[in-house]
Amino acid sequence: MKTLPLRPSLCALALALALLPLALGNNFLMDLAVRICLAGIAAVGLNLLMGFAGQVSIGHAAFVAIGAYGAGILTARLGWPPLAAMAAAVLGAAAVAYVVAKPILRLRGHSLTMATLGLGIIVNMVLVNEVDWTGGPDGMPVGPLEAMGHAVEGMGMWYGLAAVLLFGAVALSLNLYDSPAGRALRGLHGSEIAARVAGVDVAGYKVRAFVASAVFTSLAGSLTAHYLGFITPSLAGFTYSVELATMVVLGGMASTFGAVLGAALLTLLPQLLGGLHEYEMMCFGLILMLTMIFLPKGLVPTLQHYLRRRA
Repeated sequence: MKTLPLRPSLCALALALALLPLALGNNFLMDLAVRICLAGIAAVGLNLLMGFAGQVSIGHAAFVAIGAYGAGILTARLGWPPLAAMAAAVLGAAAVAYVVAKPILRLRGHSLTMATLGLGIIVNMVLVNEVDWTGGPDGMPVGPLEAMGHAVEGMGMWYGLAAVLLFGAVALSLNLYDSPAGRALRGLHGSEIAARVAGVDVAGYKVRAFVASAVFTSLAGSLTAHYLGFITPSLAGFTYSVELATMVVLGGMASTFGAVLGAALLTLLPQLLGGLHEYEMMCFGLILMLTMIFLPKGLVPTLQHYLRRRA
């Protein structure tokens, strides 16, 4: 992979992330900022699979849950250090993704979508039924994130950590986009047959994209577990999988910054709905439907196209 170039867009993102806390006047807004950063990491990861490789998944919340419960179980039940537990949880999610990817990614279209949905259902059922390890439907507590004897405490520290990791995820994604591997993924997104004729290892690149997306989303899950301090099987639920997919589609398929924008908008949506929490899933579906009808390329690509035409 090429050396990461200095991009104006990355510099703008770094500046925005650095200055954002100055505009947030209370812990409630800082909490939203942390949640947006964590959701952004997961959305950037899913975008590697859906946006770059063109493989639709509505079961990726399973990897968020694997990362969260992996970190939680290893620290709370087995006494592992938090960083080691997070690393093991991410590696475990990558291993599961590798094993599952080969049979699942042979499917196409609706069959692939249903297979990924099945993966999410299986993980959710395991978390609900393994009460001794996961706490069952009631969930389980997760201790604070610690490194070298120092705990990550307070909104300022959590925002700093989440913002740095989000920046790293965006930088890696942009670097991948312009690399030979990224061009191969975009090639098979356009036409698998054409990509295969051009010499692209279609099956191999699909598996790599699936594993890479699982690593990103499981890391976001591990961080979320330590940040919230309590996790439940809803992390692997269908609703959260749809929410992640909607983030990618709303922001713009294959657009890294679009994935971050989609994560920000859908994280803020429950706050905008106020007391209409029971209609949250309906709103996700409506947003997804309207985006596909009126903005099929998503917000960021559509805006970029509009600005180029105006220029």
